[in-house]
Amino acid sequence: MSLAPLDMVFVRLMGASLVVFPWSIYLAKTGADAGATATTATTATTATTSSLFGLSPLPLRQTLVLGLFGGVAFSPLAYTAFLFAPAAHGAVLMPGTLPLSTALFALLILNERFTRQRALGLALIACGGLLVGGVSLLKAFDGGSVWVGDVLFICASSSWAVYSVMARKYKVDPVRATIAFTVFAVLCFVPLYGVLAYLKALPFGLESHLADAPQHEIILQLLMQGIGSGVIGNIGFTMMLKAFGPVRTTMLTALVPSLAALSAVFLLGEPLYWNLIAGLVLALSGVALGVWSEVKK
Repeated sequence: MSLAPLDMVFVRLMGASLVVFPWSIYLAKTGADAGATATTATTATTATTSSLFGLSPLPLRQTLVLGLFGGVAFSPLAYTAFLFAPAAHGAVLMPGTLPLSTALFALLILNERFTRQRALGLALIACGGLLVGGVSLLKAFDGGSVWVGDVLFICASSSWAVYSVMARKYKVDPVRATIAFTVFAVLCFVPLYGVLAYLKALPFGLESHLADAPQHEIILQLLMQGIGSGVIGNIGFTMMLKAFGPVRTTMLTALVPSLAALSAVFLLGEPLYWNLIAGLVLALSGVALGVWSEVKK
């Protein structure tokens, strides 16, 4: 991989923009056509539902909040963290802390209360994640700057948690939410980063390898990170938020570290350690307990 971490953010957003900008224009056009036959009051109401020169299908406040936490903050924080900490830390910390931070923000913003079952489920999930990745995380205490990456991973997870809770609060359509925060992120990040990378004037000693990266690598990331993860993945995730709520949805992500490690056992021939089995059992138990507590309501 020759692309720098922030190059990946740039390419991800550029790939997503290939889909969301035409989509947003289509939504604006069909909305305008519908409004042309409506009453004046209805037309005025329709006009307030878009922002950023009609590129975002959501009102400005919703676009700013979702775009800030879901787009501008999350991706740069997550990708920059890989400069300091190994990928194994990200695989544990981001999905592992996401249910905890989401539950906290849901309590503060949505006034969702902790039940005993939910609290126990979150505790089991946290213990499962620590069992799977605890040995790797202990290397942060060996010195160096690994801890910086770990902090950035947690900040990225917290940023996505705020997006998850606010998307639930606004009760936004998944497609419109994805378009809105992607458009905001593209307009804020892509021009600035593109100019600074071209002038080789990135701050904090950061470097860009966009000019040197192989074309096939850039195209692959445009498709996988931009369209695959940035558009399809985000729409799917927001659909889950709308159906299940932020806490239950993010609790499911806690299975990622254990399932990823278990996949490595079968696909890559890595050894199967006791902590992997125990971590997976704890995480599954926590998710089951958390979901069961919601079903009983």
